[in-house]
Amino acid sequence: MPGILLGDVFPNFEADTTIGRIKFHDFLGNSWGILFSHPRDFTPVCTTELACAAKISDEFKKRGVKMIALSIDSVEDHRNWSKDVMAFNDQTESPLPFPIIADDKRELSVQLGMLDPDEKDKDGMPLTARCVFVIGPDKKLKLSILYPATTGRNFDELLRVIDSLQLTAQKKVATPVDWKPGDKVMVIPSLSEAEAGALFPNGVTTKEVPSGKKYLRYTQI
Repeated sequence: MPGILLGDVFPNFEADTTIGRIKFHDFLGNSWGILFSHPRDFTPVCTTELACAAKISDEFKKRGVKMIALSIDSVEDHRNWSKDVMAFNDQTESPLPFPIIADDKRELSVQLGMLDPDEKDKDGMPLTARCVFVIGPDKKLKLSILYPATTGRNFDELLRVIDSLQLTAQKKVATPVDWKPGDKVMVIPSLSEAEAGALFPNGVTTKEVPSGKKYLRYTQI
């Protein structure tokens, strides 16, 4: 079945983009990466999404994350549409701050399981769904989210999950519901009390529960 699972090495595909032909792993280098697809150029929801991504691109850059988009349109269409996207932000003189992949033969969309069977073009061919892939410096897939064509994404949430992924890649913690940077994090269950005490100098607090099990452990990073 086409698609890619968490922990898989992301394919090192070659593709034509608005900045020329790329090999994906070379494009990423040693950075984190985010690849997000959209159904079609010159469409309303996609325009609002890429405009938002462009507006907050510095936030991704601060986190060391390289951005790249994809749809089934041509490089020429991408370049022309990019002007509309930046005009939506009232930045007509600025270029789109990230490249867009031209997957006009749908080869990459099939390989990565990105097609939406319910959304078709005028020829009856399926369009790409709103996929998000976050790839780590080890080139492995760390996060995937799949939205239907009719639902725009929340880019604040994408930044939040990247903050969580980067933190939990470095520390033996997990982030609880609605976590934001600066909030308390949870100590992973595999750490003993002694190990947790040694690793977290700010201390560990435990939430008491009726079972008596001490698994709700919090610390401040």
